[in-house]
Amino acid sequence: MSGWVLPLAYEWMRSSVRVLALLGALVAVAALAGCGGAGAGASRQASATGTTAGSTASTQAASTRPADPPAAADPPATGGVAHEVADPLESSSYPAQGAVHHTAAAAPARAGEEVAAGAPSDAEVRQELAQMHAAERASLQTQQKQLAPVPGGESIGGNGTVPIPENVPEVVQKVIAGANEIADFPYVYGGGHGSFVDNAYDCSGSVSYALAAGGLLSAPEVSGDLESWGVPGPGRYITVYANAGHTYMYIDGMLYDTAGRSGPYASRWQVEPTDNAGYVVRHWPGL
Repeated sequence: MSGWVLPLAYEWMRSSVRVLALLGALVAVAALAGCGGAGAGASRQASATGTTAGSTASTQAASTRPADPPAAADPPATGGVAHEVADPLESSSYPAQGAVHHTAAAAPARAGEEVAAGAPSDAEVRQELAQMHAAERASLQTQQKQLAPVPGGESIGGNGTVPIPENVPEVVQKVIAGANEIADFPYVYGGGHGSFVDNAYDCSGSVSYALAAGGLLSAPEVSGDLESWGVPGPGRYITVYANAGHTYMYIDGMLYDTAGRSGPYASRWQVEPTDNAGYVVRHWPGL
């Protein structure tokens, strides 16, 4: 009996071990399935809870956080091209505070029509200036006509000078003043050529001195040189006549010449015009 009982007992034990092992495995699988389910559910629950909590926190934060300021609207366009910007000097322009009570301005076209009461128009001003200049010229011409020549020639009397008109350019006034300065100096051929400072002046020396007084000449020139002085033609205020041997000029209508004087110390200003034939006519640009 012992011969077959022991093997049978041994097989029975092996089978029991296998059954027990199988049961342990089934229990383990069931346990693992339970953990997995609980974990997934917990994860899903945590996720859902987290989402809900996050949404709740965001909502609470949004309710306690100050609202964002509204987006600034673009300033109105100027002329449909550029946007107006803040004036950086506004504070120094005394900006009005509160409501401003002032009458509205007129349209620019109407505003330009407003002038001071009694103010002359541009045309009236030009007319008045023209009348004033005409009166000044007439007065000067009358004064010149009253200058009687010294007997024996055409030189003016008195102190030999002419009044300096006020209605001519300053350079012309200076030329007349220079001509007056040596008006009664004697004539000496070559006088005034070695230097502007001399005690006698010939024709070209006299003309050169007067022109230099107005800044129109930097050094004395002889008659032949004055043929190319300035530009061709008569001038409005100053006209120089020159040829190889003689020269003279008209300044504001008055003849300034050494030839035809009434004596050795008579004035170079003369009351009558002379024959201009045979002379080159020159003037300074603009004069």
